[in-house]
Amino acid sequence: MFLRLVRGVCDRRYDELPDLYAEQTDVRHPMSPYGDKPLLSRDALREHFGGVGPRVAGAVRFEPANLRIHETLDPEVIVAEFDYAGTAIETGEPFTVPCVFVLRVRDGLVVESRDYIDHVAMSRARGQLDELIAVLAGTAGRPGPRRSRQQRKRPRSEAITPDRGRSNHLADQRSPIGTYWTPRWPV
Repeated sequence: MFLRLVRGVCDRRYDELPDLYAEQTDVRHPMSPYGDKPLLSRDALREHFGGVGPRVAGAVRFEPANLRIHETLDPEVIVAEFDYAGTAIETGEPFTVPCVFVLRVRDGLVVESRDYIDHVAMSRARGQLDELIAVLAGTAGRPGPRRSRQQRKRPRSEAITPDRGRSNHLADQRSPIGTYWTPRWPV
């Protein structure tokens, strides 16, 4: 059932995915920065996949990778570790999104699921970090701060680079989401 689920997601069969779940179910995304809105019915899942699916499909192509399925003492429950690995359609950049799903399957249907997904990595792959940051900052739907003409000419990551001359104890480092600094303590 888990393999059918992740294959269906990767193959963009969003209209078929709700049929893998029981009519009454409990699907949660506990780590979602958008809020963990429980999906408690097949209809709620149909709405979820109908909204999320096209947004993902238009931005990335991916496959399940590094699958590790762990059986538990409860015969209905598995823990599945895996990655969504693929490329961003617009840029061709490769990405890997780590995931852990805890599934309860009864009578051949998913009745409960806890889906732990690295939402930052997925937002980065989909080119939607600004949207995620706005949600986290509580500014979604509000205009962002105005940037000067000079700031608009250079990438945002350069605009926030710390002053290199501030201290010899600061080291600029690149991360996938921009430049940041960390203190370098004397030995």
